[in-house]
Amino acid sequence: MIKLLTTILVTATVYNAVPGQTDDTPFITASGAHISEENAINHCWVAVSRDLEAEGFKMGSKILVKGTGIYDGVWTIQDRMNKRWENKIDFLVNEDVKLGKWDNLKITLIHE
Repeated sequence: MIKLLTTILVTATVYNAVPGQTDDTPFITASGAHISEENAINHCWVAVSRDLEAEGFKMGSKILVKGTGIYDGVWTIQDRMNKRWENKIDFLVNEDVKLGKWDNLKITLIHE
């Protein structure tokens, strides 16, 4: 049974596991998880801005996403964004996906 916890509105974008969008270890997340080079989207992982961690959106937590269409569903937090970002999440996607942005996207912290 899924228990819904905290719901907030965020800006969401997509990111690729490449040095220009990450750091010099693009296939290792901030949690230490290893990203598949062939099919990153298959992990269903997101990165969160650091301010969201104080709201309970921490490494390993699951979130329910609604409002994107294609990316709606359950995602796991496995990465942390640069400190310059606030109130934001990034969907980890394959390198062929370059664009994606949603304002006022509803995400809910869940407990399974």
